[in-house]
Parts: sequence; C-alpha cells; structure tokens
Amino acid sequence: MNRMKRIAFGAVTLGLSFSAWAGDYEEVRERLKTLVNSEAADIAIAETPIPGMLEVRIGSDILYVSEDARYLLQGRLVDLETRQDLTDQAMGEVRKELIAGLDDEQMIQYGQDDSDFDIIVFTDVDCGYCRRLHQQVDEYNDAGITVHYAAFPRAGLGSETFRKMNSVWCADDQQAAMDIAKSGGSPAPAECDSPVADQYQLGQSIGVTGTPALVTRDGDLIPGYVPPQDLRVRLQQIAKSRAE
Repeated sequence: MNRMKRIAFGAVTLGLSFSAWAGDYEEVRERLKTLVNSEAADIAIAETPIPGMLEVRIGSDILYVSEDARYLLQGRLVDLETRQDLTDQAMGEVRKELIAGLDDEQMIQYGQDDSDFDIIVFTDVDCGYCRRLHQQVDEYNDAGITVHYAAFPRAGLGSETFRKMNSVWCADDQQAAMDIAKSGGSPAPAECDSPVADQYQLGQSIGVTGTPALVTRDGDLIPGYVPPQDLRVRLQQIAKSRAE
C-alpha cells in the first residue's frame, strides 16, 4: 500500500471527528500528523479557491482536507472555467523544489550549457520511446534543447535494467555507454557509488510513472515522448505562460 493510500485509509478508519475553527491550520496540521509516519510529518497547508477546503502538502504528496478536518480528499482539483489543473500547479512547485537538489554532474548531458532550453529526462535504457528520443538527441540539441538524463529503471531497483544503468553511470565514457545501452546493447559492467537508485526514488517522488518523463527546471512535467520541434514549441508555450 503506497503512502497516499495509507493516508486515505487512515483518514477513513480513524474517522476525523474533531472540529477546528476556520483558519486554525495548526490544529489541522497536528491532527493530520497522527495519520502519517514521522518521515512524512512535514505538512504545509494552504487555501484553495473552494470555500472550506484546504490544500495539504505532506512530503511530496498533494491532497485536500476540509477546514474542520473531517473530510480528506485525494485526486485532482481542476478549475473548469480557466481549464487549469490546480493540483498539477501545486505539484509543479513540489517538483521544482525536489529537482533543485539534483546535481548536474550526476546526470548525463547531451547539448550545450547555453541552449535555449534545458530539460531533465527521466529515462530507462530498455524503454522503446526512450530509445527513440535518444536516436534524435542531436535533433533536440539542434532545436536549442539540452538534455540531462536522470535514471529511472522502470523494473525497479535490483533489476537487470537497473544493473545496466548503473554500468552506464559508472562508465569512464558515460555518453558512449549510454549510446550502447540505448541501441539495445550491454555496456561493459562497471561498479561505483552511482546516483541511479537516488534518481529513481526522486522520480517516484515527483510523480514519474513512465518513461521518458520530461521535467523543466521550473517543475513542469511532460510525460512521454515528444518530437524535437514539437517539444520546442511546447517549451516556448510554457515559458510564455509563466511570463504572463
């Protein structure tokens, strides 16, 4: 049972029956702490456009609770008038904070430092669309997009893909090893204190469920493969919307 399911299950089984006057967020925070383990007890509370409903961030999870803390909701909050996904906006801030801790030197870079756009691609060397993206990496670079690869072995820690990706990150020539792995080959086995496991866990924390998953430095998540020129247009649109 994942953490969000445990939170929701706890809310139902414990039956939040206490009351808190509107705006008494500290009392709400303390009550919510009884539903989660100590590592997830860092709780941030904010208002939403819905009267009586609060947005709650627990670790890297976003959920909603009534101001009297009786009702707990899990899901996406969408403003149908503006067509904005308010939950994704909130998650964008979470993603931005978390990826800020990524060390560029622990990612594998394709492209220049001064490109128009810089994206982090959570990748799996055995994923078909990841391989397709990699085959076009020069086209992404020509479109003004620098690619920083972060590891996300979908089969999980300890899998054959995980082992292969460790060898890529531990190789003396990471790009050459990545090229071999992305072409269906097996790079020479290598071991080191690699960041593959940490990057995989980070990907899970920011909501990566499949690969490739493209993330901007501002925390925007673009799931799935996007052709080079289409991605440039998408990134331009994101930049424009942020500037407005």
